[in-house]
Amino acid sequence: MTADNDGAWFAQKTFGYGAGLPIAWQGWVLLAVMVGVGVALWYALMPGHPGVFSAAEVGVVIVPLPLIRAKTRGGWRWRWR
Repeated sequence: MTADNDGAWFAQKTFGYGAGLPIAWQGWVLLAVMVGVGVALWYALMPGHPGVFSAAEVGVVIVPLPLIRAKTRGGWRWRWR
């Protein structure tokens, strides 16, 4: 399997730990859904329930992390460059 066709949705970071920017349409869709859900939660919960909003936002970030980690080219590890 070539690097261009390895099934990765996200690039590895050049420096640091974790995933970089999306490199496939699936990664861009996942990122757009996460942002969309975050904006919807802002309008629905922030005016009257900032604590609930904060907890929900943490969930929006944490729930897809295993998928993002699995779909990152080269995996997650610390990179110096």
